[in-house]
Amino acid sequence: MEQHRAVVVGAGIGGLTAAVALHRRGWRVTVLERAADLTPVGAGIALAPNAQRALDVIGLGDRVRALSAWQGDGGMRTPGGRWLARTDAKAAAERFGGPLVLLHRATLVEILTSALPEGVVRTGVTAAVTDPGDEHRPARLTVTGPGSAAPGELEAELVLGADGIRSATRGALFPDHPGPRYSGATTWRVVVPAPGRPFAPHETWGAGRLWGSQPLKDGRVYAYAMATAPAGAHAPDDEKAELLRLFGDWHHPVPELLAGVEPDRILRHDVHHLPDPLPAFHRGRVALLGDAAHAMMPSLGQGGNQAVEDAVVLAHHAGAAAGFAPGRALAAYTADRLPRTTAIVRKAARTGALTLLAARPAVALRSAAVSAVSRFGPGLALRGFDGICDWRPPVDAPSHGARPA
Repeated sequence: MEQHRAVVVGAGIGGLTAAVALHRRGWRVTVLERAADLTPVGAGIALAPNAQRALDVIGLGDRVRALSAWQGDGGMRTPGGRWLARTDAKAAAERFGGPLVLLHRATLVEILTSALPEGVVRTGVTAAVTDPGDEHRPARLTVTGPGSAAPGELEAELVLGADGIRSATRGALFPDHPGPRYSGATTWRVVVPAPGRPFAPHETWGAGRLWGSQPLKDGRVYAYAMATAPAGAHAPDDEKAELLRLFGDWHHPVPELLAGVEPDRILRHDVHHLPDPLPAFHRGRVALLGDAAHAMMPSLGQGGNQAVEDAVVLAHHAGAAAGFAPGRALAAYTADRLPRTTAIVRKAARTGALTLLAARPAVALRSAAVSAVSRFGPGLALRGFDGICDWRPPVDAPSHGARPA
């Protein structure tokens, strides 16, 4: 067995963050990614103060903030353009210790990979856990694919399953878990040129439909949409035509943004989540993080943020490679992360259901309630993110099971 080796399965945001965090603690890290390259999907990611503080732990928070758009005042609207609520970026920053920032996923991937030594990330590799190991023996994986230098078996003191919502690692650890469930909604994401007329950042809720428009620092706009739909549905023509049918008559800047969309640049994905929590986030020497552990609806914008939190907390409990005690370290990781993420998954599901109300009376009641809450000031609306965006990472010293004071 190669001593002090950690293998990360999956090179998404959570996996790369974990790799950086472990590398900084002296681990010899290998990241295995089945895709042929690390070209991220063409979408943005919003990082709340909780994730930014996690990135500060690994020395990357300032770089992220420097390359991000700082989300300013905006709010929630109706499809006709009426403001239901206005957001106060200053009040949010004061409440949670910093602003929400937005950047392209490609930018974040570049920042994370630049913090890793050359050769750590191997693409074109499929990895499967065959033995999770225990206190006395390493974890084992089989690796195949054109990017694997030596196809066959790989051993490691620590394995992290960051392989997404369809995680094969999760299936190997917990084969009896029911797995992801379709939420009833599908999403579209696209990055488009900014329209000619200015606009305020917004999220607009209609009947069973949602649209959001958020400016990026480079002048483009990250737009996203969600609607109720049967699982696996697709547009009969193309997804731009589908978006025009659903949102083409909504308020500015939605029609202008849609006019600038290239149909082949639109990403459409059904939303699956894990409403049934796992019994643990680890088994033996293998731990899960991100969507593999707690996939959630996007309605709180916390999916990627929680993956970043996972990565930093896991590295905190793993500590320096030489002193790694898998049983204590990974049990402490589960104890820290499972209750928190379970609560956020459930809250995201409740918020998603509210977002996608379709019956006219229910939509009218929802709009009235949002307007009423907003009249009491931003504090009441922001209270829903208490305990989420104000999270702080554990102290830097490794704990091996001791909870930080």
